[in-house]
Amino acid sequence: MSKDTAGKTPGARMRKKELMEKILEFLKKENRQAFNYKQIAYGIGANHPANRIDVINLLDELTAADEIAEVSMGRYKAKIKRGTENVGIFVRRSNGRNAVLIDDEQILVAERNSMHALNGDKVRVEVSANRKGQEPEAKVIEILEVKDQVFIGTLKVDKNYAALVTDSKFLAADIIIPRSKLKGGKSGDKAIARITVWPDEEMNPKGEVVDILGRKGENTAEMHAILAEFGLPYKYPENVEKAAQRIDAGITDEEVARREDFRGVTTFTIDPRDAKDFDDALSIRQLANGNWEVGVHIADVTHYVHPGSVIDKEAQARATSVYLVDRTIPMLPERLSNGICSLRPDEEKLTFSAIFELDAKANVVNHRIGRTVIRSDRRFTYEEAQKIIETGEGDFAREVNTLNSLAAQLRKRRYDNGALEFDRAEVRFEIDKDGHPIDVYFKESKEANKLIEEFMLLANLTVAESIGKVASGKKPKSFVYRVHDNPDPEKITNFSMIASRFGYKINADGKAREVNKSLNRLLRDVKGKGEENMLAMLAIRSMAKAVYTTDNIGHYGLALEYYTHFTSPIRRYPDMMVHRLLAKYADGARSVDKLKLEEQCQHSSDMEQLAANAERASIRYKQVEYMRDRLGEVYSGVISGVTEWGFYVELDESMCEGLVPVRDLADDFYDLDEKNYRLVGRSHHNMYTLGDRVKVQVARADLDRKQLDFALITDEGNPNKPLTQPKAGARNNPRDRKGKGKQRQHGKKKKN
Repeated sequence: MSKDTAGKTPGARMRKKELMEKILEFLKKENRQAFNYKQIAYGIGANHPANRIDVINLLDELTAADEIAEVSMGRYKAKIKRGTENVGIFVRRSNGRNAVLIDDEQILVAERNSMHALNGDKVRVEVSANRKGQEPEAKVIEILEVKDQVFIGTLKVDKNYAALVTDSKFLAADIIIPRSKLKGGKSGDKAIARITVWPDEEMNPKGEVVDILGRKGENTAEMHAILAEFGLPYKYPENVEKAAQRIDAGITDEEVARREDFRGVTTFTIDPRDAKDFDDALSIRQLANGNWEVGVHIADVTHYVHPGSVIDKEAQARATSVYLVDRTIPMLPERLSNGICSLRPDEEKLTFSAIFELDAKANVVNHRIGRTVIRSDRRFTYEEAQKIIETGEGDFAREVNTLNSLAAQLRKRRYDNGALEFDRAEVRFEIDKDGHPIDVYFKESKEANKLIEEFMLLANLTVAESIGKVASGKKPKSFVYRVHDNPDPEKITNFSMIASRFGYKINADGKAREVNKSLNRLLRDVKGKGEENMLAMLAIRSMAKAVYTTDNIGHYGLALEYYTHFTSPIRRYPDMMVHRLLAKYADGARSVDKLKLEEQCQHSSDMEQLAANAERASIRYKQVEYMRDRLGEVYSGVISGVTEWGFYVELDESMCEGLVPVRDLADDFYDLDEKNYRLVGRSHHNMYTLGDRVKVQVARADLDRKQLDFALITDEGNPNKPLTQPKAGARNNPRDRKGKGKQRQHGKKKKN
C-alpha cells in the first residue's frame, strides 16, 4: 500500500473532488485487495480529521453509484472491469444463486451460462458490461481446473431408474446413477457418489457410487457421511493397520540408557473419563532446596513413527484426529494411539519431556528438554482430580494440590500479562446404544482441567523459546510455531457496540493488553447470565484464527511472543514435526528447508479447520435429532444471529440453535439493518436485534440439512420494541402487499 502525500502538508484538508479522485486511483492501483476507510484514508494521505469523515461519506456515495464494490461490511475494492475476461473460482449453490468469485467479489452466473461448473472449479468467465440498475453477470467460457469432489446423499433405486438425492448445499440436481454403477446400493442407502459427466443439454449430471455408508438415519452412516462431506477419512487403509501391527512395542535397556529415567518419580495422567489416548503425564517431586520439579511428559510418538513410512504419510495427510459427538477418528492407528504410545498406568513408556524447577511462587528457576522414560502411577479422570482438589483427600492428594497451586499462580500471571480468559461451555450429548441423543449437558472447565492446561501451555511456550529465542544478530532455525494474529480493529469495534447494548464496556481502541483486560472483565461479568454464551461466542468470532506457520508473529490470545504445539503428538501432526525438529537440532543439525516446512504447516492448519467444521456439523446433527423429539415444545432463548432470511435463536436449556424464518413473521415486512445487527419492520418498526430474549416453539427439524426452524411465540427482553408482536405460524408473503414483492427475497437463501 503506498501513501500519496505529494503536494500536501501533513494535516492539510483536501477538497472533496480531489479526495474522490485519489480514492478511485488508490483502489484501482490496489485492485486485488479490499480496504477499510482507515486504510484508504492513510493510503491517500488524508490526514486531516475532517477528511476521515469525507472518506466515509465518499465511499458510501461511490458504492451507491456502482463505482466501487463493498465486498464485505466496511471493506471496499475497485469494481471488476466489465466486458472483459477474468479467471475466478466458481461458487455453486443449491438455491440457484451461482456465482464466480474474482478477487473477493462475487458476480452472478445464471445456470444456463455455467457450463455446469461445480463448486470450487477454476473457471474463465466473460463479465457482462455495466447496465444501469442491473447486477453484473458472468458467463463461464472455459473450465480451467476441475476440483476433485464427491457428493453425499440417499439412493433412490426404481426398476428403470437410479439416482443419488444429494444433501449438498452446492448441488440442487439429483445425480443419475446407472444401475451397473450402484456398488450394490439399494433405495434408502446413504452413499457417496462422484459426477462422471454432465452434458450441456442435460438438467442432471450422471455419476457413479464410490461407497455405501449404510442405511439413511443409522448413526454410523450419518457420522461417516459428515466426515465424507468434509473430505475426511472414516476408515483406515489396511496396509497402514498392518504396518502398525508390525511395530515392536518393547523398550530395550539400550534405549532406556539413552534417556533420563523418571520411572521412580511420582507420575500420573489426568484426562476425560472416556479418553484412551493418554499423550501427556505430569511428574512431581520436591527438591532438596525446597523447590518443586515438575515434568511434563509427552508420548514419544516419533520414536515409533519414522519419516516417510506408510504410517507417517497417512498421519501427515490426516494431520489431526477428528472428534465427533460420539466417536474419535484417530490420526494414528489405534495400536499406536490407544496402545503403544498411550501413557497408561503401570506400564513403562518412552516420552519427550520438558522438566521445570519452580519455586513456591511458580517462578521457573531452571528447565530442560529431552527424551525420558516414565511409568505412570495412576490414571485420573478430570472428575476424580477435581474431587481431590475440592476435598483435599484421595490418591496423591499432596501432589495434585501442589500442582494445582502452582498452576493457579502461573494462570494469574498469564492473565495479568494480558492473556484472554475464554472459558465457554461446550455442548455434550448423552446418547443411547444406537447413537440417539437422549439428554444434553454442558462440559465446563474446572480447576483440574486448568491445571493440565497450564502446564501444557508452559511446556509449549518453553519449547518454542528454546528454538526461536536466539542471541541478538543470530538467525533462529526453521521451526513450527502456533501463532495467533491481532484481531481486526473493525471486528473488535463491532463487538464493542454489541456488548454495550447489554451494559458492558470494551476498550476497543487501547493497546492489546488493555483490550484483553476489558474483554476478560466482560467474560467474568457475564458469567451465569442469559447473554453469556452469545457474547462469549461473538468475542471468539472477533478474533483471528490460530494457525501453524514457520513465521513467528506471536500468540495474541495467550499474550506470548513464542508458542508452539509440543504436547499432543498422538492427535496432532504438527506436534510430531516439533518433536523431530527438537531432536534434529539437539544433535547439531542445520536448519531444515523452511518452504517445505511451511507447506506442511499450511496443510495442518487447513485440516484442523476441516476437522473443526466436521465436529460442529456432528453437534448440529445431534442437536436437530434431539429437538426432533421435542416438536411443538416451547423454550426461552436469545437471538444469536440476524440475517436477511430471518434470525437465529440459541436456546438457554440446550444451546441448540434454530432459525425463525422472516417469512413466518406475520405482522410486517422486515429488512436487515446489517450495521446494527437487527431486522426492522417497514410499517410498525418492530425490531429483532442480536441479544434479544425471546420464546420460541420448535416447528421443524430437518436432519438432512442439519437445520432447526422455530416459530416465534413472544419477545421477552427488548425495551426498544414498539407496538404489536408478530404471531407464530403465518407467512410473510410478498404477494400479500402489492409493489413490494420484487424487493423481497425471503426463503431464497438458507443457512445450512
